[in-house]
Amino acid sequence: MNHMKPINILLVEDNEGDIMLTTDAFHDSSLSNKISIVRDGWEAVLYLQQKSSYTKAELPELILLDVNLPKMNGHEVLKFVKTNETIKHIPVIMLTTSSSQKDVLSSYQNHANCYITKPVNIEEYITVVGAIENFWASVVQLPVKN
Repeated sequence: MNHMKPINILLVEDNEGDIMLTTDAFHDSSLSNKISIVRDGWEAVLYLQQKSSYTKAELPELILLDVNLPKMNGHEVLKFVKTNETIKHIPVIMLTTSSSQKDVLSSYQNHANCYITKPVNIEEYITVVGAIENFWASVVQLPVKN
């Protein structure tokens, strides 16, 4: 088992409550992960292209992506990421309230690395975020930054 190391995470989420829960759950751990937050799909694309106000943004090592987003939905953002040579190696976790089989299938067809339906219960939600962090920060080998 690898030692846990901080990772750079992009959270694409428009629900303020979920943003707080997710960042709190990550901050509760002993890791000092860097979490950047964008609140709609179009902002995510600008961030990942390092355009607009994101020219100095560091590309993430992991993307947590909601399906239901304003301006551009999560499926469109996922398609953008996975068809872009520069960033398609970045793992994308769909983290969403939707448990629709259509959303699950579409996400995997577009090369999402996993699909997680957000638990409604706060304690379970925090447990899920902790499991994501543990898995991606200590179990998985992520590509080395260029």
